[in-house]
Amino acid sequence: MEIVKWKGILESLLFAAGDEGLSLKQIAAVLDVEELKANEIVAELQIEYEKDDNRGITIVQLAGVFQLATKKEHADYLKKLVESPGAGHLSQAALETLAIIAYKQPITRVEIEEIRGVKTERPLHTLSSRALIKEVGRAEGTGRAILYGTTKEFLDYFGLKNIKELPPLPEKIDEDDIQDDADLFFEKFQETIDMDI
Repeated sequence: MEIVKWKGILESLLFAAGDEGLSLKQIAAVLDVEELKANEIVAELQIEYEKDDNRGITIVQLAGVFQLATKKEHADYLKKLVESPGAGHLSQAALETLAIIAYKQPITRVEIEEIRGVKTERPLHTLSSRALIKEVGRAEGTGRAILYGTTKEFLDYFGLKNIKELPPLPEKIDEDDIQDDADLFFEKFQETIDMDI
């Protein structure tokens, strides 16, 4: 089969897979080719998308799977499409909670509250309803508290292949600068969210 036909089939497969995406192994299995050949087909289609300014989509690899995505240069138009008067962004409390979970996972609600210094039921509910966090197990000991961690959707939302791609936290923290650093971190976190909407 010609490479052009392979690309058409791959495009159909990625479209049908949607946000779930397909791993290289899955693509190779469905196309009945070696993974090296599957990777070549993915790369060819990706180059074709990137070179053609009249195409609005491309192929990205997120969380170990390939999926179709809109091109970043069209973000302003997409943002206009999804913006509405009632559309809410994540609150400061939800952002703080999400950042704590992302860096400290798996973590219990009590541990999050110790770090934040306030209750976190509502932010946890918001993050769960948006599928950014999930229950990943139970802690040992009395009560067996729920352990929270981030989801594949979290990785997709922030354009990460895996959790190791999170920016590193500063090793030494000056007590006087904690609030400034926190404000800057959450401001950048919100900007990332806004850009990806």
